[in-house]
Amino acid sequence: MNAPEPSISLVIIDDNPGSLELLSEALAREDVRIFTAQDPEEGLEIVYREHPQIVLTDLVMPGLSGLDVLDRITEFDPATDVVLMTAHYTTETAVEAIRKGAADYLNKPVSITALRERIAALVSDQRNRQRAIALQSEIRDDSKFEGMIGRGPAMWEVFSRIRRVAPHYRTVLITGETGTGKDLAARALHRLSPVGRGHFVVLNCSAVVETLFESELFGHVRGAFTGAQQDKMGLFEHADKGTLFLDEIGDMPLSTQAKLLRVLQNQEVLRVGSLTPRRVDVRVIAATHRDLRTAIAERAFREDLYYRLSMVEIRTPSLCERKEDLPLLIRHFLEKFSSQFGKPVRGLTQRAQILLARHDWPGNVRELENAIGHGCMMTLAETIDVQDLPEYLRFPLQSGTAKAAAATSPVPDEGSFEEHEKGLLMDALAKANGNQSQASRALRIGRDALRYKMKKHGLL
Repeated sequence: MNAPEPSISLVIIDDNPGSLELLSEALAREDVRIFTAQDPEEGLEIVYREHPQIVLTDLVMPGLSGLDVLDRITEFDPATDVVLMTAHYTTETAVEAIRKGAADYLNKPVSITALRERIAALVSDQRNRQRAIALQSEIRDDSKFEGMIGRGPAMWEVFSRIRRVAPHYRTVLITGETGTGKDLAARALHRLSPVGRGHFVVLNCSAVVETLFESELFGHVRGAFTGAQQDKMGLFEHADKGTLFLDEIGDMPLSTQAKLLRVLQNQEVLRVGSLTPRRVDVRVIAATHRDLRTAIAERAFREDLYYRLSMVEIRTPSLCERKEDLPLLIRHFLEKFSSQFGKPVRGLTQRAQILLARHDWPGNVRELENAIGHGCMMTLAETIDVQDLPEYLRFPLQSGTAKAAAATSPVPDEGSFEEHEKGLLMDALAKANGNQSQASRALRIGRDALRYKMKKHGLL
């Protein structure tokens, strides 16, 4: 039995009691809860209390204007669809309302039939958003693999290789750009291997002083060098019957590379200052963001060690190569930081989604995690909007001049959102060969919402 869908709430604010009664009766639906208020302050209190998905408000009212109400609502929750009505229509006010985030701007007297259709479209759009969030949660649960998330072909290839390699590997090389999850792939290999219950020992090769590499890896005996006051077990011995993860192995000194190769070949370690080798049974996973073949050509990495490590190579794809996983990753990080910060952050506004979808993500998943964490921390609402995201995302810098301009501008160019939205619609429709249903699915919005936006931008 399917669970009932969450209700949609509509708040109507109008200082004219006759209009308020007419609108509430005309828009009555079984699946929509309607709240009314004659006073705009009272209407805002209802908004703050009920978190409605849609607000219908008059423009000219005593105390607060409809634009003031719009400002308060978009500050509270930018995901709320606000429709303004007025008998004093001007182009300038309409443009200002849309730029401030209004879903629509209607001229009085409003056609009841047209208003019902518009509210029905907004209700449908909100329903689709609710279903999309629920569906993303289900898909994400089905797309998790040992701490990693992905449902596109690039990540399924990674998952498949890990499953096939884990039971048998002695050495594995994981390559990929910084921030793509090489450490997660390494942990997955370890957990699915026959030594999954053993130690998983990590050494970041870029963080170790060259003179201490041998001691860290192989250990030392008392008196082997100044400061060696007692025998010390190295990481190879500590990882015995388990896995040693050598992160950023491209930064390992050549002298240590030669000794590492001998350990991999013989499964024996010699502590610094000792003459007695010790047997170890260790699986080794190495990872790097560097091109080791180039390093070999530059004599910065041993060719024989490379071939020893890369009998099996797993490449973690960049986020740019797996943009289809972006919604899943965003939802994952939203839930993570919402729980961590104790804030009920439930999503991103449409313009924030557009901004993230258009970014190239040079820092990959780690950069995305940072951006969503920043947004969850900064937002005062239940939804992350553009102004909650890191500054470099809001102001993409192309030059020093652009940087200076961004520094002096308090807000991004709001007109650019309309341009981005139109460009996104045109791209989706072109890829779908004009098929509106397919384009709406690609954009993750309802077909009614798509048609409305197409009309708005003169594409229909």
